[in-house]
Amino acid sequence: MKEHEFTLILSEDPNEEEADRLYGVFNDGTLSTIAGVPQIRFHRQAPSLEEAIRSALRDVKAAGFEITHVEIEPQTMMQPA
Repeated sequence: MKEHEFTLILSEDPNEEEADRLYGVFNDGTLSTIAGVPQIRFHRQAPSLEEAIRSALRDVKAAGFEITHVEIEPQTMMQPA
């Protein structure tokens, strides 16, 4: 399986108890707030990016959180010299 990287943007900033609840449903994401935007950066193993994102969405929603959107950074490819 391949590891996929993406970020889920949350609708609200979790408090300490809520953050503990989030970390109770996944162990492959890091919760942070950057410039006032609460987010979870995932490094999730799955057969496809779509499956990785869908499973992370399920996990975060199961913890009681709403996601506003998903961010995916483009893969940089090395150019031959």
